[in-house]
Amino acid sequence: MSENEIYSRAEKIVDEKIGFYHHLYSYIVVNVILAIVNIVFSPENWWFMWVSFFWGIGLVCHFIKTHIFIEKFDEKYRDKMIEKEMEKIRK
Repeated sequence: MSENEIYSRAEKIVDEKIGFYHHLYSYIVVNVILAIVNIVFSPENWWFMWVSFFWGIGLVCHFIKTHIFIEKFDEKYRDKMIEKEMEKIRK
């Protein structure tokens, strides 16, 4: 692997991680604002919890993709899958 390829791969991983942290910060800020609005305007109904819950599921999926499976779906994996599909087509 050349230095340019290594740099490109590292850059992609870092961009993915930064994207996750932006998502996390947005989640925190928006949910705090929603909680405040909920408490002020309708304290008897905790509707912001549903938003937090479902958005949280998306955030957990983003975390798993970014920090756990990032290496599983790199360019080599993609190339292997293409080769496998080409073999199926040839048969």
